[in-house]
Amino acid sequence: MWPGLIQKAKDGGLDVIQTYVFWNGHEPVKGQYYFSDRYDLVRFVKLAKQAGLYVHLRIGPYVCAEWNFGGFPVWLKYVPGISFRTDNGPFKAEMQRFVEKIVSMMKSERLFEWQGGPIIMSQVENEFGPMESVGGSGAKPYANWAAKMAVATNTGVPWVMCKQEDAPDPVINTCNGFYCDYFTPNKKNKPTMWTEAWTGWFTSFGGAVPHRPVEDMAFAVARFIQKGGSFVNYYMYHGGTNFGRTAGGPFIATSYDYDAPIDEYGLLRQPKWGHLRDLHKAIKQAEPVLVSGDPTVQSLGNYEKAYVFKSKNGACAAFLSNYHMNAAVKVRFNGRHVNIGANELAKNGQWPQLTIYSAGHSMQVFVNGKSYGSVYGGYNNPKLTYDGHVKMWQGSNKISILSSAVGLPVSWPQLSLFMPNDGNHFERWNVGVLGPVTVSGLNSGKRDLSHQKWTYQVGLKGESLGLHTVAGSSSVEWGGPGNKQPLTWHKALFTAPVGSDPVALDMGSMGKGQMWVNGHHVGRYWSYKAPSGGCGRCSYAGTYRQDKCRSNCGELSQRWYHVPRSWLKPGGNLLVVLEEYGGDLAGVAMATRRTT
Repeated sequence: MWPGLIQKAKDGGLDVIQTYVFWNGHEPVKGQYYFSDRYDLVRFVKLAKQAGLYVHLRIGPYVCAEWNFGGFPVWLKYVPGISFRTDNGPFKAEMQRFVEKIVSMMKSERLFEWQGGPIIMSQVENEFGPMESVGGSGAKPYANWAAKMAVATNTGVPWVMCKQEDAPDPVINTCNGFYCDYFTPNKKNKPTMWTEAWTGWFTSFGGAVPHRPVEDMAFAVARFIQKGGSFVNYYMYHGGTNFGRTAGGPFIATSYDYDAPIDEYGLLRQPKWGHLRDLHKAIKQAEPVLVSGDPTVQSLGNYEKAYVFKSKNGACAAFLSNYHMNAAVKVRFNGRHVNIGANELAKNGQWPQLTIYSAGHSMQVFVNGKSYGSVYGGYNNPKLTYDGHVKMWQGSNKISILSSAVGLPVSWPQLSLFMPNDGNHFERWNVGVLGPVTVSGLNSGKRDLSHQKWTYQVGLKGESLGLHTVAGSSSVEWGGPGNKQPLTWHKALFTAPVGSDPVALDMGSMGKGQMWVNGHHVGRYWSYKAPSGGCGRCSYAGTYRQDKCRSNCGELSQRWYHVPRSWLKPGGNLLVVLEEYGGDLAGVAMATRRTT
């Protein structure tokens, strides 16, 4: 999909492609690197160059991005003495090793601008500034070290740190957010840059789907430019899909569509794509004037202003702004009447009671082989408790607990709402059953089983057997279709839909689980409904926030799952599903997506 996506970005008026570098994707095992298939970073950068676009390489290597573990490989957590994102020797050594690995690779492929390549800018760390206040005495020294380490790699292009007001020279501090017109860099000789202009917001299982009106998006970008902004990157311009287990936690959906101008399937989202394309065209037409000097500001009313740019040769460009949150106005400027919209620029049982406490995210309970139900947390509170009456008998009883994580934490500031004591040291965070596990209602009263001898198994046995692959699925004997059976592996063969339109898999009739197509891990699915309220009429006027304009209230957070065409063959495609709760297999279907 990359060439087509890059071309659509260029056709939309973009000059620069910005991309993260995912450490856990490139080094899943310490010292073993992977730069193939979806992780072929060199190929991606070269494709951008072939299209005539520049690249901003966000190395991090902490990236957040709603990506599993914030982009860190899980093995990093087990390095002796390590503490993430602070003045800690083991962490800094591992981080420096990876950053230097990426820089060296880019240099050897001659991909920096001074080598004739497209990379004009790099980023170290990511949104660390808000963490400094809770990061203790090691936070600021770490930030300064990260900047110094990055500069010492001699990339020959500028380094940036986003949301880092105290970024030391020569590193440029940049802005992330829904709006950045208020932002100024920490030195006058640094450009005003917006590294993440949020086009929408991510979807979480059990949540409604956020949307950002394009009128508000365009207003935010135009207002940033009118106030001296020189670089805007849309986050996301194409969000795509977090395949496999790459979606972070807690409870972030597999789809990372983000209401972006190019949707999850690579299709143009109108009118957002076209509206922003026209804005980019207008800004580029006025570029010689916009860079010739600072504007003069004229008042056109109580809430209306004109920012007028003029060049030495007499050329003129103006931004007409209405800062009223609700009311549209008509203003007179340069002998003409202009209509400007609001916030717009002219642009109780007898059996014993079993209680289990878990740090998240979902759990199923079995006693003596019988299922006693499941419980799960939510995005704002992933912790959960199972509390139910279970049938036990005299003598030995076997309690089995299936615990699953819906993405590992990504450590963004919002998580402090329910994890206030952990700050940015998310290597300390836990998921799963931590205890206590108690049984009450016994003849002997209440009993704490936490210190019993427990055994555990990590991962899916079916996955280790390769049941999701063509070869592995043929190595075992499959039974008949066990419809609505929990904890069951299912497989089916299917023919690819005719044509070249993007393909989606309808999992709305199923419960919760994971799915593979021809051995490729599509990701997690979960038929988790959003609350029924909160999806009323959407107006672009006023300040946007992620809960302002939403859809799918009372419906599944995600029903359709993207299956790339490149994973399919004309016939004999293998679909393998692990269903945890039970579902209706008859409802699983393939469909194509297209714009009309």
